[in-house]
Amino acid sequence: MAHLSYVNVFARDVVALSGFYSEVFGFPEIEAIRSPIFRGIDAGGTAIGFNALDAYELLKLQDFAETKGVKFLLNIDVDTVDEVDAMVPKAVEKGATLIKAPYRTYYDWYQAVLLDPEGNVFRINKMLD
Repeated sequence: MAHLSYVNVFARDVVALSGFYSEVFGFPEIEAIRSPIFRGIDAGGTAIGFNALDAYELLKLQDFAETKGVKFLLNIDVDTVDEVDAMVPKAVEKGATLIKAPYRTYYDWYQAVLLDPEGNVFRINKMLD
């Protein structure tokens, strides 16, 4: 079964913006996933990730980096790699645009990058063991 895992926000200053949400809502930082271009906070059941603008290129989204373009990234986790592979064509059939076909990431996930019919970016993910 699919479930919402993260809501990611592209930010000019990941430290300041993640700090804002931590301070306002009391969400703790998830220090184990901290990197120079990423901060994550635990929002209780779903986390909010803050990606530096460098992430546009990492995810092959540099053509959509304008302020009127992609503003957030939804991550939908599934139980198996096969589900990632099966859901991508289903999403495309329903109007999504495939941006980056399923691949193994440097952080050991299997994922695909797509745009929904309104141009919002999302990924279908399976964390690998």
